[in-house]
Amino acid sequence: MKKEIYLLILLATIITACKKLYNPPATSTPGSYLVVEGVINSGNDSTIIKISHTVKLSEKTSVNPELDAVVTVDGDQNVSYPLVGIGNGRYVSAGLNLNSAHKYRLNVKTAAGKQYLSDYVDVVNSPPIDSISFDLKGSVTGPGLNIYVNTHDQNNKARYFRWDYQQTWIIHAGFESLYKSTGDTVLKRDLVNDNIYTCWLSDTSSSIVLGSSAKLTQNVILANPITSIASTAEKLGVAYSIIVKQYALTPEAFNFYTNLKKNTEQLGSIFDAQPSEISGNIHSVANPAEPVIGYISAGSPSSKRIFISKSQLPFKWVPDNYYSGCEIVKDERFRLPCCYYSINNGFAFINQVDEFINFNKPDFLGYQAIPLLPIVRPGGPIEGYIAAPIECTDCTLRGTNKAPAFWQ
Repeated sequence: MKKEIYLLILLATIITACKKLYNPPATSTPGSYLVVEGVINSGNDSTIIKISHTVKLSEKTSVNPELDAVVTVDGDQNVSYPLVGIGNGRYVSAGLNLNSAHKYRLNVKTAAGKQYLSDYVDVVNSPPIDSISFDLKGSVTGPGLNIYVNTHDQNNKARYFRWDYQQTWIIHAGFESLYKSTGDTVLKRDLVNDNIYTCWLSDTSSSIVLGSSAKLTQNVILANPITSIASTAEKLGVAYSIIVKQYALTPEAFNFYTNLKKNTEQLGSIFDAQPSEISGNIHSVANPAEPVIGYISAGSPSSKRIFISKSQLPFKWVPDNYYSGCEIVKDERFRLPCCYYSINNGFAFINQVDEFINFNKPDFLGYQAIPLLPIVRPGGPIEGYIAAPIECTDCTLRGTNKAPAFWQ
């Protein structure tokens, strides 16, 4: 027994002694690489191309958009369609309605005079999305909601797919304000045009979602996972909606996004795929060896939206409350009339409405509150107001109080 213990200690010592700290130096490259994102939309929807440059990890900024570039979509039949810059490295064209019998490429000339061309690509239009479904099975991280996409192509032209999505959901502020201040007067709030209790928040997908039926006997994709939402997520607290957009890809485009996904989302353990070079289809005209990040496809995507209400989810699911630390403030500052305050060893009357319950102006202590309800004794006049901090009452600090056009 003692011999076995000794051998174990010796083995542990040898393994530990073999470890050596390795701090690889950060790569230092002159300049930066061009990054091109987007799809040439062949239908009647807009084509949006985003052009930027990579930045070093040591730099303070994470965004370096390419401004003032000249961008066009060129067809193999000697036609060209210009895109207009709308700021922040985004270039847009209205619906191009391209002829699917021809091939197209992206032509970029940067503000520095460098020209980049993508390969000519076939137009691959997406078939309709059959349905968006969900279940409540959760995941390894706990209970939650899983969302899936279902599709097929009866023409058997599209077998490779990519999806992205936008989520929108309702939130409620911590307290509902029935009154507002004009600076010297408190009025009843117009709950239709000046609502600050109900707002809509949105975000877009940040992961690469892919699927293929190439190895299946039928060109049908059933329940391809799109995203998962934890049962405690705030976005499931009132009402939630997701729109999924589907792109049909060529095999080459599918391979590009597969490698990009492996390199950006599936690294971190010895069991994950090892990093590999990502080869796109965009090249520098003057220097074909220059790395350029991006892959341009052409086609018309399809989309579908679903809504999920709180009543469709288990009653025991309790979303996290963003406003859990909020409290109503009720003190002499919000009473009418108020009081005299000592300022510079003298006394001056402070208009308590202007100083403490002003939608636009915090008080001299940096405190800003919004009136909720009046303080009234039975049969008497309004003596003041119950108020709460603006961050607990005004949901427009986080989202918009205008319902999206698509909201049911």
